Amino acid sequence: MSDDPIVAIAGVTGAVGAEFIATMDKRGFRVGKLKALASASSAGKRLTFRGQEIVVEELTADSFADVDIALFSAGSGISRKFSPHAVRAGAVVIDNSSAFRMDGNVPLVIPEINANRIRDHRGIIAVPNCAAITALVPLWPIHKVNRIKRVIVSTYQAASGAGTAAMEELVESTRAQLNGQVYPPKVMRHPYAFNLFSHDSAIDPETGYNGEETKVIHEARKIFEDEKIAVGVTCVRVPVLRAHCEAITFECERPISPTQVRDFLTGAPGVRLVDDRTANYFPMPIDATGNDDVLVGRIRQDLSDPSGHSVSMFVAADQLLKGAALNAVQIAELLPQRAMA
Repeated sequence: MSDDPIVAIAGVTGAVGAEFIATMDKRGFRVGKLKALASASSAGKRLTFRGQEIVVEELTADSFADVDIALFSAGSGISRKFSPHAVRAGAVVIDNSSAFRMDGNVPLVIPEINANRIRDHRGIIAVPNCAAITALVPLWPIHKVNRIKRVIVSTYQAASGAGTAAMEELVESTRAQLNGQVYPPKVMRHPYAFNLFSHDSAIDPETGYNGEETKVIHEARKIFEDEKIAVGVTCVRVPVLRAHCEAITFECERPISPTQVRDFLTGAPGVRLVDDRTANYFPMPIDATGNDDVLVGRIRQDLSDPSGHSVSMFVAADQLLKGAALNAVQIAELLPQRAMA
């Protein structure tokens, strides 16, 4: 891997694509050349990266000649279609979609948890689902010390998780509602302003779980390398522009206290405690937005478990950063040293 790799971004005009560029710039990620790739309708648009103007090119099978790293965030269908072309051209694909996450030959990586899996890649590395990342980053430091047997998660997912168009719909529908106007949903299935609803992914008619919930369950087991961990999830879309929140209750093998949880999380990679009971100040989307860390607070004993094995907490994380672009760039930063290990 070159010290100044040629980097391609597939889906560069989307919300995560823009964060790829901003995150690489913020972290000083060395780039020899940046290729901006998107659909034919976006070809010809111009972007700026480190003072240089870059013209967006149409994503095709021939887009990856000489590319070292290909960052994908254009949907699972696009990833399945074009990632093999990138790999054959010699690029390492870091994919933000669900296309390859549960493929046994593809590492599913959160660097704070399993960076060692990067070296196992065969050309593709998958970034986990944003809701899974938000939960697992703060759960991992606890799991390492006192194995977590069971997790119950309720998510409060922002419009950013559904892309730029959903964010725009939230703004426009809110404006319409405040002006007493009717705004028929165009992107989301239900009215978005002043409303919340079950996550807009397909429901399995047999289990009743939607696709987002199923992803969290399976990805948690793969990343923790623990098929026995019990995971229950309810995913809800809320009228917040950016940053997901989650209420998490977890049960450990041995008794655990809120004080121990705070100790485990203090200084843990990718985690920042926001847990001020006196001021009633805890993680909020407004504070998580633009923040690289997962904010953790409301740490308290689960009073429904008299055995003392369970703790509840509330977390918030920027879906476009740690839930997507930042996690991918962190993986890219580790590629050279992992490749040589």
